[in-house]
Amino acid sequence: MSHHFDHSRSISRREFTLEWALAMLAGVAITVSGCGSDSPSSPTQTPAPTPGGGGTSTDVNGVVSANHGHIATITAAQITAAGALSLNIMGNATHPHTVSLTATQVQQIGARQQVAVTSTTEAGHDHTVTFN
Repeated sequence: MSHHFDHSRSISRREFTLEWALAMLAGVAITVSGCGSDSPSSPTQTPAPTPGGGGTSTDVNGVVSANHGHIATITAAQITAAGALSLNIMGNATHPHTVSLTATQVQQIGARQQVAVTSTTEAGHDHTVTFN
């Protein structure tokens, strides 16, 4: 018995990786917002906020404007503690940014109210991070 591989339907490793990544990102939110300047920004993909309601027991992901790999996540433990905190949102980017939240803002995020804060300026730019 001969095994014949149809090369006309094969894809490269790069194409496979791209298709895999696109499949993994199928459930993400698409956000359009600025990056601390007056010039328009293009849509960016960021993980969608983790669902949950009042008195949270889940982590909350922020939406980062003009994102290029940053990740802003407040853990359930941080929300429960309800204290001020400083998040490093470097994620998969090549440079860090920090977002500072007051205790009141953390409590608002835990209550699923929308909170938007501006990150520190690094590499000549900053980001707006929106929770909920």
